[in-house]
Amino acid sequence: MHDLIIIGAGPAGLTAAIYAGRFKLDTLVLEKMSAGGQILLSPSIENYPGFPEGVSTFELMDKFKKQVEDLGLCIEDKEAFEISPRGRFYQIKTQDKVFEAKAVIVSAGAKPKRLGVKGEEKFIGKGVSYCGTCDGPLFKNKDIVIVGGGDRAIEDALFLASYAKSIYLVHRRSEFRAAKILVDKLKEDSKIKLVLNSVVEEVCGESKVGSVRIKNVNTLEYSEIECEGLFVFVGIVPDTGFVKNLLEMDEPGFIITDQAMRASKPGVFACGDCVSKSLYQVVNACGEAAVAANSAHKYLLTL
Repeated sequence: MHDLIIIGAGPAGLTAAIYAGRFKLDTLVLEKMSAGGQILLSPSIENYPGFPEGVSTFELMDKFKKQVEDLGLCIEDKEAFEISPRGRFYQIKTQDKVFEAKAVIVSAGAKPKRLGVKGEEKFIGKGVSYCGTCDGPLFKNKDIVIVGGGDRAIEDALFLASYAKSIYLVHRRSEFRAAKILVDKLKEDSKIKLVLNSVVEEVCGESKVGSVRIKNVNTLEYSEIECEGLFVFVGIVPDTGFVKNLLEMDEPGFIITDQAMRASKPGVFACGDCVSKSLYQVVNACGEAAVAANSAHKYLLTL
C-alpha cells in the first residue's frame, strides 16, 4: 500500500513526484514509456522560464527526472490499465502487477491527434509521421508536407527545414494560432511555402507517400502536392481510456477537475495534458502538478 501513485512521468507527473517526495509521501510513479512525456517530441522549448536562449527538451526532462530520483522516488516502467476503488483506497492494475494506493494523481498526458483522412493509416511509418524530431533525419533533401497551425506545427516546421528540400505548410485558416515570434521565423524561411485556407483530403501513393490531395476551404478547389512525407500536428488526444469508467470527463475525453486539481472521485487528482483546460503548455502542467500534489497531501492527512 503506497500513500500515492502517480500515473505518467511527463513534466506534470515528474513535478508532482518532486512535491510528493518533499512531503515525504510513500510515492510510486508509473510510466508506460520513458520519463519525459510528449514534450520530448519537440527538440527544444523556448518559453520555459529560466532559459532565455531555450533549452533542449531532453536536457530539461533529464533534470526533472534526476530531481525525482534524488528524492528517493521510484519510477517503474509499467502501464496502468485500470484504476478501481477498493473502499477508501484504489487498486491500479498493470500487465503483471496490482498496486494499491491511498491517493492517485493521473498525469497520463496525451498523444498526437490524427487527421482521419483516406490513406493516413495506410502510410504510417511509410511517410506519415507525427514527430519531427523522431523522423526528420529520414527526410533529408526531400519534399514534405506539414499540417497544422499551432506552436507545435511551426516549431517542427522550422526544425524540419534543416533537413527537407522544401516544406509545404497546410493550414485550414488564414491566420496561425501559434506565437507571433514563431510565425515571424516561419515567414522568414525560404524553404517553407504556406498553403493557407486548405485541408488535406487524402494521402496518396503506392508503397509509400507520393503526394497529398488538398482542398481549398474557400474555393472548394482541389490540388495535389507531390511529396515524400506528411507530418501531422493538429492537436492532441488525452490518454485517459483507462479511467473512462471512473472519472468525469468532457466530450473529447479530458479529465474534469476543480481548482485544487481534484477529479470526480475522492482521493483522485489529475494534472497536465490529460486535463480539460484552455492552455496546454509545460509551464502550466507543472503548476497544476504542484497543486495536485499539495491537494493529495492534504487529503492524505484526513485519512
